[in-house]
Parts: sequence; C-alpha cells; structure tokens
Amino acid sequence: MTAIEQHDGSVEPHITIVRPAEDGGRPDLKEAWEFRELLYYLVWRSIKVRYKQTVLGASWAVLQPLLTMLVLSVFLGRLARVPSGGIPYPLFAYAGLVVWTFFTSAVSQATQSLVEQQSMITRVYFPRILLPLSGVLAATVDMLLSLPVLVVLMIFYGFAPSRAAWTLPLFLLLAGGAALGIGLFLSALNVRYRDVRYAIPFIIQLWFLSTPVMYPSSLLPHAWRLLYGINPMAGVIEGFRWGLFGTEPHGGLLMVSIAIILIALVGGFRYFRRMDATFADVV
Repeated sequence: MTAIEQHDGSVEPHITIVRPAEDGGRPDLKEAWEFRELLYYLVWRSIKVRYKQTVLGASWAVLQPLLTMLVLSVFLGRLARVPSGGIPYPLFAYAGLVVWTFFTSAVSQATQSLVEQQSMITRVYFPRILLPLSGVLAATVDMLLSLPVLVVLMIFYGFAPSRAAWTLPLFLLLAGGAALGIGLFLSALNVRYRDVRYAIPFIIQLWFLSTPVMYPSSLLPHAWRLLYGINPMAGVIEGFRWGLFGTEPHGGLLMVSIAIILIALVGGFRYFRRMDATFADVV
C-alpha cells in the first residue's frame, strides 16, 4: 500500500493488488528475469546456510559421492563383481554418483524451498518459482565442486574422455531439468501436505536402487530397456557415461527418459502455477 498526495494537499492511500497470471500454467520467464538479482541472493544464501558452522564446509559436496563410491567399490566392485563394461568400478560408480547426487540434492532443496522461506512468501511479492529454482542452482554449485575428483580418477586409471564428451553439459542440464520439474511439483505439494518432507528420503532410496548408478542398465533384458526409461535418471546417467567413456549407447532408453523429463517440467510448472495463489495462505 502506498500514499498518493492530491492537489488539495490531502493524502489518499493507494492499494496495489497482485494476482497470479491466468496463463494456463506457463512460467512467466520475463518476470523471473526481472527478479534475477533476488535469485542470485537466494542461491548464495542457500549455500552459506547449508555449510554454516560446519568443520569441513563445502568439502561435503565432494565427500558424499566419494565415500559412497568407496563403499560401493568394496562391496559391489570387489565382492559382488558387478560388471562395469570394462571401466574400473570406482570410476564407473563415481561418474554415476556425480549426476545422481546432483539430482537428489536439487530435488530435496527445491522441495523444501517454499516451507523454509515462508516468511518471505507471506510478507513480500516475488515470483515464487525462484525458490525451487534457487535450490536447483545451489545444488549445481555442489556438483561442480565434485567434478574435479572425476577428472583425477580418470587420470589415475588412464581413461581419456570420449569424442562425445561435448554432450556432458547437456546430460547435466537434463538432470537439472528433471530435478526442477519434480521439485516444482513436490514443493507445491509440500506446502499443503507436510508428509512430503518425510517421504522424500524414502522415495530417493528406492529411486537409487532402481537407477543404474551402481550397475549398468545392460543387466536388464533388452525388452525392458524402453520401459526402464520411464525412470528419467536411467537415461541421463547412461547418457553421461556414454559421453564420458564412450560406452554402448542406449538411444531408445535416452529418448524415453527425455520425454519423461519434458512431461515432468510441463506438469511441474502447471501444478506450481495453479497452486501459487494459495501459498501465502497455507504455508
């Protein structure tokens, strides 16, 4: 509410009412761009808060996939002898874990973003989509910190990137798109049903077991490959390994995963925009 001074010297209050756009659920990219400085602030604050009062700080972004890789290498690589397509198992597992950790961290942060910033939502207006988007971008910073370890492992095992290495950013972009689409849906759902925050860790555990992080998708019968692509991260992780190591391509699997990611993005945007008007009242 603002005040407008009249010609006679009196002051008359002026109220501006902000309503959600009725655009069929399409994201208002122009408005989001106008608030890009706020997005930068949200990402920076998310990173600072996450590592505040920690001894190791941002090193946790590297330790999480690295320690998981060590455990998998001992129990699955050495004891269970899980095949890795001629790639040393530690390198095989870490390549998948880089993408998987990025995805799960982005989904988790995006899901909690609206509830964690409820004071902002109830006090000022800004495009609410910036909150889950900032969660995905903050997870991107962690992922970038874990990539140098992958380079060190490739040098240690004497593996050079394949000719398709230029596609690696595209697969990371697909992982981010999948996380954003799912995060938009879950963040809006989490505002109304707080059970979501308790279900996410359990869902991620089951998702991890059904994703080719610790094993190759070639273990599945060929007839199941396309169906397996319904898991969007299956195609993304296999595609990332293909771009990095030049492994056997799984074109059909990747196409199905890309289609699912696009559906998740469109569906997540539409549901988020439809629920946008209720966030301040419910949160």
